[in-house]
Amino acid sequence: MKLCIISASIMKGDGQGRVNYEIVQRALQQNFEVTLVVRQIDTEIKKHKLVKSIQFPLEKVPIELIRGILFAFLSDNWLQKHRDEFDVVMSCGAVISSPTDVNVVHFVHGSWLNSPFHTYRMRKDLYGIYQWLYTAVNAQTEKKAFKNTQAVIAVSNKVKSELVSIGVPSDRIQVILNGVSTEEFYPDVKISRSELGLPLDVDLALFVGDIRTNRKNLDSVLKALSQLPHLHLAVVGNTTNSPYPQMAKNLNLEERVHFLGFRRDIAKIMRVTDFFVFPSRYEACTLVLLEAMASGLPIITAKTAGGAELVSAECGFVLEDPEDIAALGKAMEALQGDRQLREKMGLAARYNAEQHTWLSKSSEYLNLFDSMAKGLVVK
Repeated sequence: MKLCIISASIMKGDGQGRVNYEIVQRALQQNFEVTLVVRQIDTEIKKHKLVKSIQFPLEKVPIELIRGILFAFLSDNWLQKHRDEFDVVMSCGAVISSPTDVNVVHFVHGSWLNSPFHTYRMRKDLYGIYQWLYTAVNAQTEKKAFKNTQAVIAVSNKVKSELVSIGVPSDRIQVILNGVSTEEFYPDVKISRSELGLPLDVDLALFVGDIRTNRKNLDSVLKALSQLPHLHLAVVGNTTNSPYPQMAKNLNLEERVHFLGFRRDIAKIMRVTDFFVFPSRYEACTLVLLEAMASGLPIITAKTAGGAELVSAECGFVLEDPEDIAALGKAMEALQGDRQLREKMGLAARYNAEQHTWLSKSSEYLNLFDSMAKGLVVK
């Protein structure tokens, strides 16, 4: 089969890029001929004998919105010339508007634009205005993209409901949840916290995400933490231009909040923490929840986080409202001092994660591609 994937990233290091990476790896194992139209690509994949890469390196363009517009323009023009060369063409969300066979939706900009938690509603400065413009442009582009594809793949049931709310017919949407590497993320007591610069002999929660904006909701976590004087928090995320180190200082939490910056050893960090707290205000289906579950961590999240559907009562807490500081604090307190509860929930979390391996998810995509190529899915 000849497969074309058009996406900004095919890399292990980010959410959408990781999903694409796993799909490509599985396709290559099945001897697909794969053409990748990208901005960034994993070096190993790029060198594979069955891979042809069309790369538009736009990372030196200083504004992400402009990078996205340029990539869409270049990719659209390229696809119009080469569409007939492929059995199946896959794209991701608002990346292009030309006709495709499959569009995998990792984020619904139209839904985020209407969210009461959108950055521009919480920040009335230039950055907030830029975030509104970025979302509004992508919301218009994605509507056209969804109309111009045959099969729409939602990465969570939350995303499916959001797609329906912006006008995508339900019968055109298939849900394929994101996956996790249970070999990369797993429980292990052999690693010492001291190796990672973390305190010993304290209850230690973990937060992972972009902490430069309000969307991941670290502010609520810090407010809840201020009511729990014996709990520590490790925070993984780029602190450049982040307001949260100062917020932690203002709340007198400097000694208990450990900002670790951007890290590539998250799997190790997860193995030495006690539970994962992530009450995000908006997610499609974040990989980090599954990664924490695979690491055997109890979970605290919110219904606004796509992927929360995977968190059963046996393995964690799902808040109705990400702004409910009291409920968040109560859940954190329940896990803080109860090792037996943490171990029980951690086992259940690991079991749930094992039902969502990358092998099973990438196989679902390849089965869909095969059906489309054979005409078993209406094109």
